[in-house]
Amino acid sequence: MAIGTLSHTSPVAASGSAAGSRKPRTIYVRANLKQHRKGKEANCPLSSSTMHTAEVLASRLGLDIAVAELERLFSQPGADPPDYGLNGGHRRPIRVAYQGVRGSYCHEAATTSFPSAAAVEAFPSGFWMEDAFSTLESGSADRAIIPAENSLDGPIDRNLDLLLRHPAIRITGELVVPVNHCLLAAPGVEISDLRRIVSHRQALGHCERRLQSLDLEVEEVDDAAEAARAVAEDRIRDTAVIGSRIAAKEFGLRIMEQSFHDEGGNYNRFLQLGVGDGPIHCGEKRKTTVAFSLEKGVSGLFRALWVFESRGIRVTKVDHRPNRANPVRLVSRDGGGEVAQMDYVFVVDVEGGESDRRVAAAVAGLGEISGFVRVLGSYACTCGA
Repeated sequence: MAIGTLSHTSPVAASGSAAGSRKPRTIYVRANLKQHRKGKEANCPLSSSTMHTAEVLASRLGLDIAVAELERLFSQPGADPPDYGLNGGHRRPIRVAYQGVRGSYCHEAATTSFPSAAAVEAFPSGFWMEDAFSTLESGSADRAIIPAENSLDGPIDRNLDLLLRHPAIRITGELVVPVNHCLLAAPGVEISDLRRIVSHRQALGHCERRLQSLDLEVEEVDDAAEAARAVAEDRIRDTAVIGSRIAAKEFGLRIMEQSFHDEGGNYNRFLQLGVGDGPIHCGEKRKTTVAFSLEKGVSGLFRALWVFESRGIRVTKVDHRPNRANPVRLVSRDGGGEVAQMDYVFVVDVEGGESDRRVAAAVAGLGEISGFVRVLGSYACTCGA
């Protein structure tokens, strides 16, 4: 099986599946698909006056603004969408920015889970992963959706770092959905017509054995959704894309095969973000995400976890990131001298809401042994089909 590469640049890795934890490979550019585009997007300069407008930026990059029919974001069925003000007697639609581009898995996460009403306008947040956060902070969006982790490849560290870097932004919801990698091609194309299959490196890794069985050329792209758009717009018949179901719907592609991946148990976890907390609905189960550093470093982690366990609060997830404010600590050694150790910020998910008496007491107790403590959000979890 020949392995090649495809030039189709975008730094938003979220348009594959949710996580980007595989070790990056050096990419040597070969412009197979790009040659078909015939320079359509070659002349799209950005003026300084439009750089700060998320919608215009997305349009200049060729990311069409998608208006999705969403009733609410990551809330329980039957609940009213939040009231974002009236305009001429009508409720203003909630504006939702998502990482990635139209047809991405992040786009699919929203539309799959909230299909019922036209009260939401969803749009790509921009070229960089941090744009989802800045779009929220500027007031250009009311909510944002970002990928958090994949069950096979682990967390997306970049988004965790961005959550720590933007203290005004809170996690207001969570969505866990099974991954469905689909083999997409132009209408009328059969397997025998194909010469190559392209996708993001993570999706290619999830489908490795299936790809080997087809014995076709495989090319890695930075953005599977953009590759799907190129195949559709330029009617490329010798190339298929491993992408999402919504990419097939958005661009008019044929789904040649669903569940193209090798293994089951492949899930994506997405987070809903907002400035402030999301709505609380009676009877829903909630979880809380807490970030903290430890005065004694990693050796104090047991005590930190015991703060929750001793109060009957289950810890469901533990992550760590470099402590950028204090990346290295000097620790005294037995017998004299000091040794340098890396310092970390720990991020834990626990069962229970932030207003729960036991959770509030545990967070307060954590402050006694921590350099800093911050609740990143308290929210409900929705599982998609």
